[in-house]
Amino acid sequence: MNFDAVNKQSIAANWLTIKGITLDVLRLDKIHTVVSGNKYFKLKYYLEKAASENKKEIATFGGAWSNHIVATAFACKEAGFTSIGFIRGEKPATLSNTLQTALDYGMQLHFVTREEYRSKDNIKIKYNQKDVFWIGEGGYGVTGAKGAAEILKLAEPESYTHIIGAVGTGTMLAGFISSAKSHQQVIGISSMKGNVALMEEIKALTAPGESCNSYRLFHDYHFGGYGKHPKELIAYINSVYENYALPLDIVYTGKTFFAIEDLVRKDFFPEGSKLLMIHSGGLQGNKSLAPKVLAF
Repeated sequence: MNFDAVNKQSIAANWLTIKGITLDVLRLDKIHTVVSGNKYFKLKYYLEKAASENKKEIATFGGAWSNHIVATAFACKEAGFTSIGFIRGEKPATLSNTLQTALDYGMQLHFVTREEYRSKDNIKIKYNQKDVFWIGEGGYGVTGAKGAAEILKLAEPESYTHIIGAVGTGTMLAGFISSAKSHQQVIGISSMKGNVALMEEIKALTAPGESCNSYRLFHDYHFGGYGKHPKELIAYINSVYENYALPLDIVYTGKTFFAIEDLVRKDFFPEGSKLLMIHSGGLQGNKSLAPKVLAF
């Protein structure tokens, strides 16, 4: 991983300066072309644990455009594990770029119906082999949150008042909650529509005694649901790139940056706030779009 490539990009925008607010973006997307953004951190301790238990194969879960699937496939190849991905939905006639890439990295793909996918415990029972080490979808789990807690070390975060990130499973946000300072508020922007269970799932990853008031979730910036990318979102992502040279993805970071601007304009953040957005990677998901849809 190239941690030297990570930088904090300051955003110079009128909608910030008129409110007396600053915004920096921690560019985790620069760590690696495949194990990008938060993926390295969420996988780190799982792979260490699998090695310590002498496991030979890593099995995990994801959808056709899952950043986690392709990152796990690459990381396993590099670490000497075989890998298997249980993919939500029937096998398509043509594999997505993500799934084809995972296949190229040696991952075995098993497609399960959406109904079967809802019961991952049943999948584990059915695929019962002693040398398999299981990782939750998106790296969800206490072990994944432990790795995500190390992200803020790259940012020298003490001067910030708010730590902001996209939320899928909530694993990264749980890591922030455990590592943020007492004077900071952690804010998550959910990419899913109506994911009412998310709060409890995050609580399950945080240590007893951590205040639930130390973070806040927003559910109003999903742009129609997980993976939905209407033309308004595409236009916004292009405008951000053109104005700030900041590439965003259509599933997570594009919606998060939009939420930040909207919340600033609506005076959610007090004057003088210092915001840190974590760019959690995921740019490979943009390959689902036709060429030249995005400006980068």
